Amino acid sequence: MAREYNFDGIVGLTHQYSGLSLGNLASAAHRGKRGDPRAAALQGLAKMRTLAALGVGQAVLPPQPRPCLQTLRRLGFTGSDAQVLDAVLRRAPELLAACSSASSMWAANAASYAPSSDTSDAKAHFTVANLASMFHRSLEAQQTRATLRAIFADSSAFEVHDELPAGLHFSDEGAANHTRLTVEGSPALHIFGWGRRAFGETTHHFPARQTFEASEAVARLNCLNEDGVLLWQQDPLGIERGAFHSDVLAVGHEHFFLYHAAAFCDPDAFEAELQRRFSGSLQLRRVTDAELSVTDAVQSYLFNSQLVSLPEGGMAIVVPQEARQNPSAEALLQRLLGEANPLNQVVEVEVNASMKNGGGPACLRLRVSLTDAEVARVNGRVFLDEALAASLEQWILRHYRDRLELSDLADPKLADEGQVALDELTQILKIGPIYPFQS
Repeated sequence: MAREYNFDGIVGLTHQYSGLSLGNLASAAHRGKRGDPRAAALQGLAKMRTLAALGVGQAVLPPQPRPCLQTLRRLGFTGSDAQVLDAVLRRAPELLAACSSASSMWAANAASYAPSSDTSDAKAHFTVANLASMFHRSLEAQQTRATLRAIFADSSAFEVHDELPAGLHFSDEGAANHTRLTVEGSPALHIFGWGRRAFGETTHHFPARQTFEASEAVARLNCLNEDGVLLWQQDPLGIERGAFHSDVLAVGHEHFFLYHAAAFCDPDAFEAELQRRFSGSLQLRRVTDAELSVTDAVQSYLFNSQLVSLPEGGMAIVVPQEARQNPSAEALLQRLLGEANPLNQVVEVEVNASMKNGGGPACLRLRVSLTDAEVARVNGRVFLDEALAASLEQWILRHYRDRLELSDLADPKLADEGQVALDELTQILKIGPIYPFQS
């Protein structure tokens, strides 16, 4: 027996709005807005507490050190930290914004995961995402690998694979384009949504980030059997309308899959293949454009919600406040509650700071299914209980600023504050030195 744990990324100390992600409509719309890292981190922590109170497995992943001074030095900026930051603010402020991004908070992009029950070697596998389609996100892979290897250090139970080779041919966005479905009596199915083929594919206005070839490679690395994998193309028109990842228009959990008609190409064939894999026993719910337009789906992030199993049975859908505030999305939620499906509860969370950058509740977590024996082999104090939540809240209140603009990112004190805070966090989480500045 295994239990699913949501490993949420703690919002970083440099959370702000630089509009770095082409194709992410919310990110572009809030470009230049003043950030409030403290409020954002407390929102994320409150969301974790809400899930834990529901009886759902909850854990945390630490943020990455930002600004990424290593990268700025690799790009030719020299001198002390203060001199590097001053020079990049004057000469290339866009690089300062990119190297200060707190985007690792969206842990759904950290890696793709396969539980031990699904793999040919009976180990749990992670493949770190290279996030090669966006410069500011490609900086995350090295630290993500170090973090996951520190937490899942027992090689008898876990394998943490390197990210795929750099470059757009094997562009991999992690679990944001991956869904695992299970029906009792059938093998689990891993659905990989992909946006383009690496060779000979025409480009669109907005980038199709995940490649078919990357998805194939991740499935191989994670030791998944071919009959447990389904690769299906995202609808290019959905991408053009703001669904940069498949989890913007689709969400699945266990035997229930909720998705928009614009999520994948040829939805009739897609549904037929899913039912063939599960002998017709999968519960599917396709949402039409008449029920909820793609515009409203992207604005409300209804599909970027979390489907979670409840201890008393059934499922809850954990939605952002914006989904309840959108009349069409709210009407759809009420309709779903009245239909024959596992949903029996809507749980609303406030993650507005994340939503402004284009990330809903599902973006903030990496789903990891673990047996009790595997839980015992996880390193550190990463599983959330109220004592850890209280420690993290006090840590945030001690170290996070309550306002942040682009010019503030060049303050050398901010980088120093970040290192002090993260050093303390590794002690709270008991995961040892994982950051380059700790070596």
